[in-house]
Amino acid sequence: MDIKVLLKHIDTLIWGAPLLILLVGTGIVLTIELKGLQLHKFPIVMKYTFLKMFDKTKAKEGTITPFQSVATALAATIGTGNIVGVATAIIIGGPGAIFWMWLAAFFGMATKYAEVTLSVAYREKNSKGEVVGGPMYYIQNGLGLPWLGKAFALFAALATFGIGSTTQANAITGTLKAAFNLNPTAVGLLLSIVVAIIIVGGLNSIAKVTEKLVPFMASCYIIGGILVLIINFHAVPGALASIFTNAFNPRSAVSGSTIGLLVAVQAGVSRGLFTNEAGLGSSPIAQASADTDHPARQGLWGIFEVFMDSIVVCTITALVILSSGVLSTGIDATATSAAAFSTGISFGGYIVTLGLVLFAFSTILGWEYYGETSIRYLFGDKASKPYRVIFTISIFFGAVMELEMVWHLANILNGLMAIPNLIGVLGLSGVIVKLTKDFFADPDRVRNS
Repeated sequence: MDIKVLLKHIDTLIWGAPLLILLVGTGIVLTIELKGLQLHKFPIVMKYTFLKMFDKTKAKEGTITPFQSVATALAATIGTGNIVGVATAIIIGGPGAIFWMWLAAFFGMATKYAEVTLSVAYREKNSKGEVVGGPMYYIQNGLGLPWLGKAFALFAALATFGIGSTTQANAITGTLKAAFNLNPTAVGLLLSIVVAIIIVGGLNSIAKVTEKLVPFMASCYIIGGILVLIINFHAVPGALASIFTNAFNPRSAVSGSTIGLLVAVQAGVSRGLFTNEAGLGSSPIAQASADTDHPARQGLWGIFEVFMDSIVVCTITALVILSSGVLSTGIDATATSAAAFSTGISFGGYIVTLGLVLFAFSTILGWEYYGETSIRYLFGDKASKPYRVIFTISIFFGAVMELEMVWHLANILNGLMAIPNLIGVLGLSGVIVKLTKDFFADPDRVRNS
């Protein structure tokens, strides 16, 4: 059997119903145990996240600010999936797929809150005095299963060369070639140099870039999307209605023919989880380094992260596409998003181009840190420099290669990351509940202590 075909089959198998049920099921279990924290505590979440985004308080040595940590995490989660992934979900599963994406995001908020809370609770200091954490640390220090922590770190370290460097670089060069006919080799070389300059300074350098880049790129995309929706306002109510009417009686967004409910559910849930990464255990690696006084306080940023990624950015993409009327043309996912934005404003296609490039670039930075932290966990600090060199080289090769096989391999490794991580989260759910009760007994008192 051809290796590409084999990887495609494994990819489909791993990201099939069992893993999706495990991911969503974990979110449901945690939502029940936390008594719907992400819903009834949402005002408090916004108070301690959105309203604290630009707090200029300097972080302690060896840490970064809470916003820098979530910006680094969002840099990795807000990616091409927010544009291409949403379009793919609608094309495959119809408008109703977005309803299931929202539902997965709701439960994913509880999962991400738990992951981040545990990452802070069980974090350590490395030989350089830097605070580090993530699933490998709470699996080792919380569950007492270092071998399982190493398994997670190995999957994460390998995955970063797929989803973190090569595929993102390829998306950037492909987008710029299509839009401006820029030479992929030149773009790949420039991209490698820029990334190398940023990552040589470690997490602090990455965080300084992401805390400025993430608000800028998200704001540009959100404002552009809202502008298109205002221009197409007459079609927005119908677009919203189609999401709900098709959720349980799904129809293809392209042909209009009836499709199976399972197809719609799987399209929405899988694309939603892939873009917000709830349950994969990746973004808590960045959030573990935050300067915070309580694990649960940083956990609130996990809820905010999923909310911004899946509820805000993905919903804007979905509504722009559904209100545009471009789906009947049968074009591919990337072209669908560009055409949808162009129906409202003449430069709409450039918004998609800018979004794809910046989202992919930020994903490279975020995943570099995930991979480097994982490599350090496995082999010590001495492995950091060789990893950075290899990562930078992989960006260039990714920019100029055909990467269908790498995409499948990256998906497989992402799925494998989720299994040890979810074992850790479910096994330590009692700790999560205890920390949550302690924090919400008096959030202001904890903050001021």
